[in-house]
Formats: sequence, structure tokens, C-alpha cells
Amino acid sequence: QLPLVESGGGLVQPGGSLRLSCVASGFNLDYYAVAWFRRAPGKEREFLATISRSGGSTYYADSVKGRFTISRDNAKNTVYLQMNSLKPEDAAVYYCAAGRSSTGVAGSECDYWGQGTQVTVSS
Repeated sequence: QLPLVESGGGLVQPGGSLRLSCVASGFNLDYYAVAWFRRAPGKEREFLATISRSGGSTYYADSVKGRFTISRDNAKNTVYLQMNSLKPEDAAVYYCAAGRSSTGVAGSECDYWGQGTQVTVSS
């Protein structure tokens, strides 16, 4: 059983929206900050957004600020990434990751990673 499973990816037209989900299994996500990342072909992994344990604090990369929203539902052990105004350059595999920080995580400190969900933005 994978600790984190992403879903919600797919094909969307430019300007469209998608909501990604990241569901935790086997551990209580309440104790973890969670972040979303993406990796496009031939590029480095890119940090997108992070959310604190409580959900009261969020932080976004400039590339997605104002278009993407990270949120969480601890009762469902789930974190979401709402993506609006999608652009072709947003196409990538999107990953979530969790780390035992109260405020947020940005990569190397994450304990759990998902396997990713593909997002394609094309007309």
C-alpha cells in the first residue's frame, strides 16, 4: 500500500481547471505538512505549494501563485491542489509529498512521496 496516492490528473484545454487529490494511507496526515511538486520532461522537479499541518498557512511558488490553491481535509486524510487557468507549460507529472514539519515542506525533508499523476494541457 502506497503511503501517498495522487489522482485527478488528465487532459485539459488551456485556460481550464483540474483538482488534484493526494490521499494518505497508513499514517495520519494531521501530523504532516504537505507540498505539491511537478516534473516536466527534461526539467528539474519544481516546488509548487505547501500547506501547514493545520491548513492555516500556505506558500506558493511564483509560477503558480494566483492560479493554484492548496488545501487539506484532515478528516479525509487528503490534500488538494486546485489548478485554474492552466497553461501548456503546466503540463507535467504532479507529485505530493509529506514531511513532519508544522509549517511547510519544500523537498528533501519529506518523508513520504506519491508516484505522481500526469497533467496534460493541450488544445
